[in-house]
Amino acid sequence: MKLTMLFLLLGMQTFAQTDTLPVGASVPGHPRILMLKGEENQLRKMIASDPVWQKMHQSIVAEADKMIGLPNLERKLEGRRLLGVSRECIRRLFYLSYAYRITGDGKYSQRAKSEMLAVAAFQDWNPSHFLDVAEMTLGMAIGYDWLYDHLSQNDRKTISGAILEKGVNTSLQSKNNNWLRVTNNWNQVCNTGMAYGALAIYEQQPELARGIINRGIKSIQLPMADYQPEGAYPEGYGYWGYGTSFNVLFISALEKIFQKDFGLTEKPGFLQTAGYLENMTGPTGAPFNYSDAGNGGGLNAAMFWFAGKQKDPSLLWVEKSWMESGKSHTRDRLLPAIMLWNNNIRLSSIKPPQALLWTGGGKNPVALMRTSWTDKNAIFAGMKGGSPSVNHAHMDVGSFVMESGGVRWAMDFGMQDYNSLESKGISIWGLAQNSQRWQVYRYNNYAHNTLTVNGNFQNVKGDARITAFNRDENFLQATTDISKLYAGDLEKAVRGIAIVNKQYVVVRDEIEAPQKETVVRWTLLTPADVKITGGNTAELSKNGKTLTLKVDAPLPVQMKTWSTESKNDYDASNKGTILTGFEMTVPAGFKGAMNVYLLPEKNTKTAPVKALSEWPASK
Repeated sequence: MKLTMLFLLLGMQTFAQTDTLPVGASVPGHPRILMLKGEENQLRKMIASDPVWQKMHQSIVAEADKMIGLPNLERKLEGRRLLGVSRECIRRLFYLSYAYRITGDGKYSQRAKSEMLAVAAFQDWNPSHFLDVAEMTLGMAIGYDWLYDHLSQNDRKTISGAILEKGVNTSLQSKNNNWLRVTNNWNQVCNTGMAYGALAIYEQQPELARGIINRGIKSIQLPMADYQPEGAYPEGYGYWGYGTSFNVLFISALEKIFQKDFGLTEKPGFLQTAGYLENMTGPTGAPFNYSDAGNGGGLNAAMFWFAGKQKDPSLLWVEKSWMESGKSHTRDRLLPAIMLWNNNIRLSSIKPPQALLWTGGGKNPVALMRTSWTDKNAIFAGMKGGSPSVNHAHMDVGSFVMESGGVRWAMDFGMQDYNSLESKGISIWGLAQNSQRWQVYRYNNYAHNTLTVNGNFQNVKGDARITAFNRDENFLQATTDISKLYAGDLEKAVRGIAIVNKQYVVVRDEIEAPQKETVVRWTLLTPADVKITGGNTAELSKNGKTLTLKVDAPLPVQMKTWSTESKNDYDASNKGTILTGFEMTVPAGFKGAMNVYLLPEKNTKTAPVKALSEWPASK
């Protein structure tokens, strides 16, 4: 025990730690994580009073019923990861434990106990990939804590012993805890998993548990700093759902047990990040899936926590649409948390947001704009700045997505399954200019809605800020200076995107070439059928809708399409997509601008495009 505490204290010195949770701090009895003993009654009343929440409750219980007959989990790695098993561990134990606490039916606790004993018997929880340990520990902590009164003394000893030895204690070894010092989702997930383990076994190891919790309170502030200034999450939509949801789990557990959040919700930008996520979803329901994000959206339980904190139900407009969609949400391992965080908000009270444009700075700045929150056919555009050097980033600086008429015309591939690349020997985590990561088709600028100059990759050390924006609904716009991404190929490159008069989108690129002939390629990735219709036009068609791409440039352009199928066997298939756009050769020292109009449904009326410096901008 003394050696264990020494390792912990040495690790905490990294943060100039002074205990945030005082010596002798007490915790309530079990259950205490997220929902205290006796709080089931209040939740039952809420469920009985609202058919929406009754339906959500029933879907969770029905899923728990399906789990009854499943075989116990086994320790089977996929590549170097046990993460799939760990995530299913959370899903099963969270659903089964919830079903037991609300219904009182012992079949759920009995099934959960069997699962916990099986997981406790694993040789380890794969500490070499510590996310696996963190998620397994969190699932086991919820199950152990919520079902504590149903477990025998031997069961408690076995399960709590596994939480301690295969979970919490492994985080004390330096080879396993580099996540304490990083600013990405690993920090949020791992600190949360370890804190849950510590809270579950607090009375057995109070000094150790208090140290783990205090270590987490200090360490988790590192990634939380990345939400400032306005809440844009650097790793994008998909990892927001991961890192931020676990961050909320961390804070919510502390609040429930200690009645305070230790100042974490006061961190600049953190509560505002709900606005980021809400605005990231277009009218089609698809997210702006830049970086390593999947191409699908979904319900996020943490948004209800944020709406409660902000006292702003309009933050749940997109979540409301997901709940009304009729789709199942039971693959979400954290779904039961929505019953704890919903603040008894009735869907009928959720009104659409007022603002049509949202911008956020930080490591990966974004601008998100739309013509309406209530019209499924509304025009939507999202653009990003940032840098390829950001964690999980792609060479997609200046890229955008665009929707109109219920079709996503300009899309992003998002991520490729990591194991599909790693299993073929591809190293995908290097961020240097010559890293193998950039040879993956989906990761480099060839496959994104941005510029490629002289056939070169974007500069990984480059960075782009959102330099101006405008909230006027008749000229929603955002501008970013992407010059540093093309150092050596262009002297200047500034991109602006605007929705004009609620009718169409214009993308303006102002460039300056060096003292050499330069080839500029402008691309748009689309799932639509594409037909080149003229020297400066192309027609996109999908689902009975059309979009005209029209180029206005000072020099001749060559309209093109490019296949999205890679010749590399490690690249994912990109069937059903195509790149379109143009190439333009500019002479040495060229200074000029290219305007690309994206015109829905054969709209041919366009207004003259002014220089970006003359675009109206909000203060």
